[in-house]
Amino acid sequence: MELDLRPHKRGGKRKGAGRPRKNVDILHLRRPELSRHVPVHATLRVRPDVPRLRRFDAYPALRSAIAAAHKPGFRVCEYSVQQNHIHLIVEADDRIRLARGMQGLAIRMARGINRRLGRRGPLLQHRYHARQLRTPREVRIALVYVLRNHTHHSGASAEVDACSSGPWFTGWAYPIRDMRILAEQGPRATAPPKTWLLVRGWRERGGGPLTFRDRPAPAAS
Repeated sequence: MELDLRPHKRGGKRKGAGRPRKNVDILHLRRPELSRHVPVHATLRVRPDVPRLRRFDAYPALRSAIAAAHKPGFRVCEYSVQQNHIHLIVEADDRIRLARGMQGLAIRMARGINRRLGRRGPLLQHRYHARQLRTPREVRIALVYVLRNHTHHSGASAEVDACSSGPWFTGWAYPIRDMRILAEQGPRATAPPKTWLLVRGWRERGGGPLTFRDRPAPAAS
């Protein structure tokens, strides 16, 4: 009897072999490179089982997390907390520092919310969404969207959102008394911006200071 000495193959390219394929989540693709001169509009969305974020016992935990999140190369310059998501305008020296800064912020938010509300488990629905703001006009539109986002959801107009950095924002077209009252509730949680676009560019070349007539554009249908 003649023995078959050829190596026997296992697996191979037969149909269905190997690890099952999964759909690629676009949120897990590599982030684009980031210049330290460009601010970023970031959005964090929480899981459906998380209570509303604007309630009196939830918002302080998020505000404390933002205040503790600043580090060399990463800072949160403006924010607003909505019922199930959080808008941020941040600055970072590069893509890596942005990712690490957002990761640290998300961890602090989850710990603070879970501790305050007596819950367990993850807080966020998925990774953050980020959009770079490369022009003065884009920065101004993002500021309107973040600081005036409550008008998009509630229809309110002539008021500062108490669940935002609006009371400490220095880019309003006129001083408002209730801003000072709100600011007395605690120290500023955000960090001063450093990019030209966020310090001066949006005012000088993006359309001027914000007013209460500014409202976020309606979502595209």
